[in-house]
Amino acid sequence: MHAELQALLNKRLSMIADHAFRDRDPDTHLEALKSISQEIDAYVETHHSGFDAKLRHYLSNSSYQKALDHLSD
Repeated sequence: MHAELQALLNKRLSMIADHAFRDRDPDTHLEALKSISQEIDAYVETHHSGFDAKLRHYLSNSSYQKALDHLSD
């Protein structure tokens, strides 16, 4: 249903797990994390009315893994 949101959440979680990128260039890694977080925020702001209460809760608390799991159910 929210394939774009799932893709954004997966991208953020993958970026967090990319320790080689973080270790090689911490400043760029941080900027990339900020950028994907802003994309998630923009998506949420635009589409929040289509989210159920549980998904809104997870996203408002930045519980991105829980949100992703919820979307996968």
